[in-house]
Amino acid sequence: MDTTNCDTSKIICLPEPGMPRIVVIGGGFAGLALAKELKNKKVQVVLLDKNNFHAFQPLLYQVATSALEPDSIVFPFRKQFNGFKNLVFRLAEVSEIQPLSNTVVTDKGAVSYDYLVLATGTTTNFFGMESVARNSLGMKGIRDALNIRHLMLQNLEQAAITCDGEERDALTNFVIVGGGPAGVEMAGALAEFRRYILPKDYPEYPSSTMEIYLVEALDELLGTMSDKASTKTLAYLRELEVNVLFNESVSGYDGSVVTTKSGKEIKAKNLIWTAGVQGQFPKGIAPDKVVKGNRLKTDPHLHVEGYGNIFAIGDIAALIGETTPKGHPQVAQVAIQQGRYLGRSLWATLHGKPTKPFSYKDKGSLATVGKRKAVADLGKFRFGGYPAWLLWSIVHLMSISGFRNRILVGLNWAASYFTYEKGNRLIIRNFSPPDQGPPKKSRTGNFGNHKEKVQ
Repeated sequence: MDTTNCDTSKIICLPEPGMPRIVVIGGGFAGLALAKELKNKKVQVVLLDKNNFHAFQPLLYQVATSALEPDSIVFPFRKQFNGFKNLVFRLAEVSEIQPLSNTVVTDKGAVSYDYLVLATGTTTNFFGMESVARNSLGMKGIRDALNIRHLMLQNLEQAAITCDGEERDALTNFVIVGGGPAGVEMAGALAEFRRYILPKDYPEYPSSTMEIYLVEALDELLGTMSDKASTKTLAYLRELEVNVLFNESVSGYDGSVVTTKSGKEIKAKNLIWTAGVQGQFPKGIAPDKVVKGNRLKTDPHLHVEGYGNIFAIGDIAALIGETTPKGHPQVAQVAIQQGRYLGRSLWATLHGKPTKPFSYKDKGSLATVGKRKAVADLGKFRFGGYPAWLLWSIVHLMSISGFRNRILVGLNWAASYFTYEKGNRLIIRNFSPPDQGPPKKSRTGNFGNHKEKVQ
């Protein structure tokens, strides 16, 4: 790389491409699919991400509940792109897009582009409830999952110390908000933890002390799946003794008491929020291109409307049409298909060939509640139980990046299948919600970021 004229205080050093440069912001499912589609073609792909790894988000809940270690579901970009001669990765967080000059500004410098692809995904949406945002935990990234794990284990340990029965109940109670797949899977995993791990690890108090609540604002679970899937899921959760609250929504949380709009109060030191997401992207896009959910409105070819060389794919994109009045569902399979489509489309455009509009092919939906408990909607087929759980396991295992990671996850699952053991119950660091400061040394323990589609 020739860096003779490179001022690193102003720009990010990149090889001179001698070919069109496609800058991709975000290395999630959509960004990865696009990069793979353009592998070693005569374009320069520059991937910018604030992390140096891709995380397999569908299994975050297993990291949160000590079933998997974080390095089992993350994979470094630089290793991911071994053999990609036309791809450059830079660790940087983009703060602004400057469309008039075809430039993106990052915390490490600026990058120019011929084509820009926004694949920035979503963040947790607390719907303006500041007290909930301050005191609860989302589950959108690997750090969120580890925060949940550490807080859960800290609170379980403190519950063994305190002599205050009400405080013990609050420390061991869990409230999960949102009855979609993420909430359902988290509730099921916690219920199995309570049934099989808690009696062995914490004989100081009965496992019945730990209550799990799943709060859903509508009158059904897994609202985007079939009625059969919803009914089966509810039956599985009740079998696992999860308290499912329908037609309830959280209105506040102070770190100890969850308040609902109907006036119900639940004492709990653990609140996990899976009830909504909103798009996240750098400033620089005109406000009239942003639609509900903070998503970017695109045309059928995935251009951000009004911008000839800026595209949006994945969860951030809202392709609104007759069949998709709210845009496509924000799930991995849509992101992957859009990434592949845009890769082919850009290559065709560069060669002066016409492109077809994006068309999503729904391959089905899966969700799991626990071992041998899952539901599947595959075309006309609706089924649950062991076959659905086995299919869910195979699909997710094969979708993880890296052979080593598949082996690690597979071995963990095999051990858990026969023993229910979760061997990663380590408190590596103390954690408390940001506004509460470090954990206080007290007898009462004041401790205190999808429907998965078949790929």
